[in-house]
Amino acid sequence: MSGIKIVTIGGGSSYTPELVEGFIKRYDELPVRELWLVDIPAGQKKLEIVGALAKRMVEKAGVPIEIHLTLDRKKALEGADFVTTQIRVGLLDARIKDEKIPLKYGVIGQETNGPGGLFKGLRTIPVIMDICRDMEELCPDAWLINFTNPAGMVTEAVLRHTNRKKVIGLCNVPIGMKMGVASVMGVDESRVHIDFAGLNHMVFGLGVYVDGENVTSQLIEKLSGEQSGITMKNILDIGWDKDFIKALGILPCPYHRYYYQTRTMLEHELEEAQKTGTRAEVVKKVEEELFELYKDPDLSIKPPQLEKRGGAYYSEAACNLIYSIYNDKRDIQPVNVRNNGAIASIPDDSAVEVNCVITREGPIPLAVGDLPVPVRGLVQQIKSFERVAAEAAVTGDYLQALLAMTINPLVSTDAIAKKILDEMLEAHKDYLPQFFKPVS
Repeated sequence: MSGIKIVTIGGGSSYTPELVEGFIKRYDELPVRELWLVDIPAGQKKLEIVGALAKRMVEKAGVPIEIHLTLDRKKALEGADFVTTQIRVGLLDARIKDEKIPLKYGVIGQETNGPGGLFKGLRTIPVIMDICRDMEELCPDAWLINFTNPAGMVTEAVLRHTNRKKVIGLCNVPIGMKMGVASVMGVDESRVHIDFAGLNHMVFGLGVYVDGENVTSQLIEKLSGEQSGITMKNILDIGWDKDFIKALGILPCPYHRYYYQTRTMLEHELEEAQKTGTRAEVVKKVEEELFELYKDPDLSIKPPQLEKRGGAYYSEAACNLIYSIYNDKRDIQPVNVRNNGAIASIPDDSAVEVNCVITREGPIPLAVGDLPVPVRGLVQQIKSFERVAAEAAVTGDYLQALLAMTINPLVSTDAIAKKILDEMLEAHKDYLPQFFKPVS
């Protein structure tokens, strides 16, 4: 049969309508025959609501995409061409713990950075590795497109601890940065090009271009003040100190605020936790509103309210990537892949986030050489954290988990690292079997 089979694991996600919209838009050049939406029993209700909306969207668009809903991952994976993963192990309740527990110790509680990012990785990596094992058996030639956070750490673990080479980590931060630059510079996004290099949620724009002209210094001038204009729904935009951003000389990503403006971001989180709850608690309400909208039998498009979610445009990036691989487009996209020498300051066998030429054979990273000295050390420290954390996730080694927690720059001391680690291990016990092996 002609056409493509795509499997989305975590199909009951509120982001799925954006994915479906992307496939509909590109159908002429990306003929998706089957889209399988897979979830777990706890997500069945959401899967049914999202699946019904997906079917209405496809019917309204008049494209022959078959939508299948299932809780049987193996049945879905058989013969797949592309597999996308957008899972949240422990659901939003686990994220709430990731954000609340560190705050008790005066440490930033954030979904993908610091202790929260570590624990999301510890819960997620074993599940992604199970998916990779199923893919080896049922669809060995398929591409795994992962946009489950922490995407860099997950990609690192897959490259280092499984046989799967056809894996690409995806993030919506670069696309958000590009849109932000376009807005700040007052131009259409299609005219902007950014030389991205670094790690997931630790990526820099080494050069910013409009119509091929380097405008980095003009952009930097515009980024100081109360707001930078380049941010995300889930991250406070407090602007940058004029002299600091000038000295840095390259474009940071919104997540760099946690590292360069740690105290301000922590104070904001503590204040918000008291007033409206942590970001996860806010997202839980947004999700409830979205699913109420999705239930409407007259709704047959992606609702604009979805853009309130911090991960808006993930699916746009995913559709674009799949489209470019399938059609051998050889365009440039920033993705998480094996470094292969692209960034000289990072080991060749590690995962990096860098501009790549997207081909039928996969992404080819574009060499950038060494990262600038002012940011090189921070990027290397986060890479050390990701590698040690991935090792801990795979082995269930308490000491490796403690080491990962302690070397993360957002955690101030080894003693605090140990307290947070112990409390979070207990809080997430049900999702961390590798750390609680029965004594034989």
